[in-house]
Amino acid sequence: MPLVLPPLDYSLSPFTGLTRGHWTAYADYLLRSAHRFGSEDHANIHLPGANSNYGPRSDSLEAFARTFLLASFRIAGDPSNTGWIAEWYAAGLDAGTNPANPDRWPTPGELGQAKVEAASLAVGLALTREVLWDKLPERVQEQLIAWFETVIGEEYPPINWVWFQIVVETFLASVGGRSSDEDIDAGLAIHDSLYRGGGWFADGPERAYDHYVGWAFQVYPQLWALMAPSDPRVTARKALDGDRLADFLDDASFLVGANGAPLIQGRSLIYRFAAAAPFWVGELSGHTRLAPGVSRRAASGMLDYFVRHGSITPDGLLSIGWHGEFTGMKQAYSGAGSPYWAAKGMLGLALPADHPVWTAVEEPLPVEVADTRRLIEAPGWQVDGTVADGVVRIRNHGTDHAVVGALAADSPLYARLGYSTHTFPDLSPESRDNAVVFVDSSGQLTHRTGFEYLGSFSEAGVQVGASRFTAHWIQPDPDAGPDHGSGVAGAATPGPTVTVVSVTRGAVELRLVRVRSAGSGASLRIGGWPVDAAASVVSAVQAVPGFGLALDATGSFVRSGAHPMGSELTIPWVGTSGTAHDGDYAAVVILAGEGGAVDAGVRYEDDRFVFPDGVSVSLETMRSRVLHSTCGQAFSQTTTARRLLL
Repeated sequence: MPLVLPPLDYSLSPFTGLTRGHWTAYADYLLRSAHRFGSEDHANIHLPGANSNYGPRSDSLEAFARTFLLASFRIAGDPSNTGWIAEWYAAGLDAGTNPANPDRWPTPGELGQAKVEAASLAVGLALTREVLWDKLPERVQEQLIAWFETVIGEEYPPINWVWFQIVVETFLASVGGRSSDEDIDAGLAIHDSLYRGGGWFADGPERAYDHYVGWAFQVYPQLWALMAPSDPRVTARKALDGDRLADFLDDASFLVGANGAPLIQGRSLIYRFAAAAPFWVGELSGHTRLAPGVSRRAASGMLDYFVRHGSITPDGLLSIGWHGEFTGMKQAYSGAGSPYWAAKGMLGLALPADHPVWTAVEEPLPVEVADTRRLIEAPGWQVDGTVADGVVRIRNHGTDHAVVGALAADSPLYARLGYSTHTFPDLSPESRDNAVVFVDSSGQLTHRTGFEYLGSFSEAGVQVGASRFTAHWIQPDPDAGPDHGSGVAGAATPGPTVTVVSVTRGAVELRLVRVRSAGSGASLRIGGWPVDAAASVVSAVQAVPGFGLALDATGSFVRSGAHPMGSELTIPWVGTSGTAHDGDYAAVVILAGEGGAVDAGVRYEDDRFVFPDGVSVSLETMRSRVLHSTCGQAFSQTTTARRLLL
């Protein structure tokens, strides 16, 4: 069936025009389009495209489970008008778990990926219990229970995956199946061990901060609470998990651009508007300090952004990519059904039409009100948004999907010095993209992964963040294994020791670089933001005259060929024309959107750096709080830390 949308309503939604009617239209269109590729018994959805490493049986289950999650939100929020959805999936639930069916699903005990998909099925059945589960024949209920029970006692990696076991076993307990309190308690303990403060979780022991913080670590605790409201563990954790969610959402609202895009950073970006899920779950659970109109503005902005940029194919499917299809974003675990975890971003449909999140007038995002400055401690991000162009940027001194001291290649989606809502990272690990790198005689570039985060502070209208690392060249190991987010391992050749300080004000970054042990004979490159040749955003880098050692070479690196947001990527840079030496360097790095300021004229005079609008910061501040912290202690706003470093 064709996509039929209601008229845009700019009275209710002055920023996007989208209403609940638009959301339901897109949801139904995605479901009907996917169903065209369903098997006759509805158990498997065989979407066109390349398979994941787990094969077609895994991928067809994934497509069923993830579209079922979307279906469950539609059913829960509008049970009287979604009988056609419930009927379609009821047949598939029967056929997929029927042991006599040769095309039955692999169980979670047989296939690791089925552990993930089981969680979507369990959550969906819990949300639609009266409409779907309670009306299934007893035989089908028993089949499903037996299929789910294969998760009991299974090993789950100590990352966001622990929630897949928790929600499945919680659902089992609610329908009379077997479950293990030990499994659930162990999963909750791992969840808590990954908490890093301020509402932020790391997805494992590494510094892996990304959208999984929101769509996994914040969403599942609230769905779990809905599944078992009387469970003593839920009761005991309600305030804790709720406060963590509210804290995270306070930050998350600053990471959405006026164009509607979420921050373009981290793995699994093919899930696209799944980034809206934490905003919806805040409204669903009541654990949010955001106004309902802000929550919907953030979520609708994301849906609108991706729809406008071709994320839904002419066949009504979600492709692997960011805007349109881009197979270069495929990771080892990505199959044709993987993008349908975007369903999480449609969680708001589980809320009825009269909920305030649907009836309130849209309100502006923080970046639409004024220029924003925010320090997010756990991931080591300093956020600068500019109201003139709606661009949100982060400078990153705390995230690399690694641990301190690791010598690996840079992960393009984690280890860059900057990410934004308007630029897509260069997907080559070795890159000038937002980088401070050294180039050897063969043209090979260094990496920064394993850096030491020195901390951040805000003072006199600027934000400052810093990190120190041993620049290293990597010869990648061809047997390093699949890409699950971390940089590629390999043989490392150490280079200079580098301290990088980002002093930011809006679109402008003053990037200070201190080099030590520069005995390799390599040249220095300070790279700017990667922009598509046809983009309206401006990326520029220039040296700061009169300070430190000379940056006497300039250029632009061009990567021809398609990338997730266009057809040709350009990265400006400044550097040394010959060998880099020990000492200090300074460059100005700019990213400005249409209507934003592009004046990069930071001056160095009278021992101060002066930004284009006159705001200044003293070199002594940089020296005392950052550049002289050779003891390796982090600097911060605390008096104690200042005394240690001065």
